[in-house]
Amino acid sequence: MILKMSKDAHLEPYKGMFSITRILPGRILEPDGERPTFGPFSNIDHAFMSKGLTIKMHEHVDDEILSYVDKGISMHKDSAGYEVPIERGKLMVMNAGKSFWHEEKVPQEGVEMLQIFMRPEAPDLEPNIQFHEKPVDNEDWYTMVGPEDSDAPMTMRQNAYIMDAHVKAGNTLEIPNIPGLASFLYVMHGEIETGNEKAERFEAIADIDEGLPPLTAHKDATVVLFLVDLDAPMSTKGTISSLTRY
Repeated sequence: MILKMSKDAHLEPYKGMFSITRILPGRILEPDGERPTFGPFSNIDHAFMSKGLTIKMHEHVDDEILSYVDKGISMHKDSAGYEVPIERGKLMVMNAGKSFWHEEKVPQEGVEMLQIFMRPEAPDLEPNIQFHEKPVDNEDWYTMVGPEDSDAPMTMRQNAYIMDAHVKAGNTLEIPNIPGLASFLYVMHGEIETGNEKAERFEAIADIDEGLPPLTAHKDATVVLFLVDLDAPMSTKGTISSLTRY
């Protein structure tokens, strides 16, 4: 069965120079319930950061985090010694494990990005950080993240895949499916339709039983697809991925 999450279901925990629309994917399964996660897939922070912002050095524990920038440059600094610009086409995964610290600065134009949080398969794993450059306007699916035993260019300690596509208005695109994994499709920009359900910016569509049918873009769209094992073992100690208050 195809499920839809409207944009009015989201939270806004921060406003101002650092604004977040927080998408809790589990609410697509239980709109009025307490279930915040989609298996180990915890949340998407659709963030907007203004020029001049500094998010001071802070710690993450048991969070698997993909940083996906759509606009601007976020200057990243971390406890592993990296100082790296994260921008469109330049991805970063922080596997926080037992402890990882980072800082973000926005020295130039404002930034729009997704910070995507997964719960790892177990607590207190070794920390790691990964970087990867990808095409910026791929019209077909590009696999950004997968499990450790996959061929994905970046990995998370979890049975989940994350892909993106940039679909031109009027085009139709098949949506990948992996048996045993549930599908969750987030619309970062534009407007799409799949299975007679329309979704626009900040909205999502999911199917936990079968793969989603092909999508058609009614406006140029940037979409992010998650294929997730809803029954995967997971840590519940994450700094952000295991929040109980939002």
